[in-house]
Amino acid sequence: MYLTLTAGADLAAETEVRRSRFLAIVRRVEDEEQARALVDEMRRRHRDARHHCTAFVVGPVPSVERSNDDGEPGGTAGAPMLEVLRGHQLSDVAAVVVRWFGGIKLGTGGLARAYAGAVQEALADAQFVRRRELGRFELSLAHADAGRVEAELRAHGVQVLGVDYASLATLQMVAADRAALVAQIAALTGGAAEPVQVGTTWIDDIL
Repeated sequence: MYLTLTAGADLAAETEVRRSRFLAIVRRVEDEEQARALVDEMRRRHRDARHHCTAFVVGPVPSVERSNDDGEPGGTAGAPMLEVLRGHQLSDVAAVVVRWFGGIKLGTGGLARAYAGAVQEALADAQFVRRRELGRFELSLAHADAGRVEAELRAHGVQVLGVDYASLATLQMVAADRAALVAQIAALTGGAAEPVQVGTTWIDDIL
């Protein structure tokens, strides 16, 4: 379980520090490939900028974390940006800060504050979601029992994705607690049926 951003439009913020302009873009991504695609996109879009510094975190814990200073002094750009993402406990998120140099050097402390502040500003109005991993289960029942069992499971908060009708009716479900699901189904079927886990899936809960 971890926090991320809602899918959709990029978060953006533009700041100016001693004539240098900083444009921060933060985007939800599904994997490292999408994170690197955002970096490439910003490089193409803003070819006139001197620096395109980056940070991203992807995947559940332990997450993949990367940062890049893109020519700024070591540790003054990508690492502070990454710390902002960590501070919000985010994953599946990539950030790029584009800098147009204004002719005045900011020093290492000034650079770190400027890059971190740009990402923080972009996240100021973010909508966060909690990602949870649920088990996917199948349950085969006689047609005569399927409707009753499905209704009871739904009434007790089990998410039923659908029912396939063949020689038996097969319910597709997701649940966070396998043991609790097994116990519910045993109670509903007199112990005659047990769900089979067929995989996992991730869902988003808006906070």
